[in-house]
Amino acid sequence: MAKVKTETEKKPKPINTQSKWAYTWHLVKRNQACYWMMLPFFALFTIFTVVPVVMSFPLGLTSFNLVQFPKFIGLQNFYSLFVNDDIFLIAIKNTLIFAIFTGPFSYVLSFLLAWLINEMNPFFKVFFTFVFYAPSMTPSAFVIWQLVFSGDSYGYLNSVLLDLGILTQAAQWLTDTTYMMTVVIIVQLWTSMGAGFLALRAGFQGIDASLYEAGAIEGIQNRFQELFTITIPAMGPSLLFAAVLAISGAFTVGGVGASLCGLPSTNYAVHTVMNHAQDYGSIRYEMGYASAICMVLFVVMLIFNKLIRNVLSKYTD
Repeated sequence: MAKVKTETEKKPKPINTQSKWAYTWHLVKRNQACYWMMLPFFALFTIFTVVPVVMSFPLGLTSFNLVQFPKFIGLQNFYSLFVNDDIFLIAIKNTLIFAIFTGPFSYVLSFLLAWLINEMNPFFKVFFTFVFYAPSMTPSAFVIWQLVFSGDSYGYLNSVLLDLGILTQAAQWLTDTTYMMTVVIIVQLWTSMGAGFLALRAGFQGIDASLYEAGAIEGIQNRFQELFTITIPAMGPSLLFAAVLAISGAFTVGGVGASLCGLPSTNYAVHTVMNHAQDYGSIRYEMGYASAICMVLFVVMLIFNKLIRNVLSKYTD
């Protein structure tokens, strides 16, 4: 005989939203010291990051030159970007090239370096972590790269290649479109070991040693088996954080190219979307058009971040 469901069994219990907010507020009050310590960061983050991102969309719908009051023009800026702005299309192509080469490669390189450093003794861990992280803190080091890739015979690279007979005349590494993209990608990778690299280092440090002991009992025999069966699954949050930073860094490249090759570069060979936004926002003061460029870039980054979250979701759940 089939069991007849009662009225209470048929209807799902409603979620008490008020009790959830009360519990959340209770946790906030209990940990209020932590929130007070984070308040300066959140205030600066809101003012200088959240507010500009939120304001970029309405400004992208206007014609605004920082002098006159913004004039609403609808989607005309976005239409001009994809239909009338040939330089923007070049910038998209260059940005995708940078994203393909610097994003995944710097992410994998950061992971491998963090893994290798984690196998060293404490002194070398600290030393090599500093060595690989330091370039991301010293943008002034671009001066060194300008000396290396200088277009005369006194440039370090030209001098060596001329002495070896590989070149017969000095190559214009920073103005010749044949070399510019490769040079900028190399320097971008050199500066890419930033916060994502440190997050992966911290992720390796935070793995419970008992997991490796249990793995050895279960039959894991070498480091590579440990890497794929224990280490990577245990580093889900660090992997996701580093991936988000790698994507953001890959799509917002532009500073390296502008520092080495100028703005704009020869034939826009290393001109990226960020350079295009900088051109219209900081040089031409067409803030409405620059905001439209930034909004397009922001949407693309959101899409790729969502894809990465889906790929790494099995390690973060």
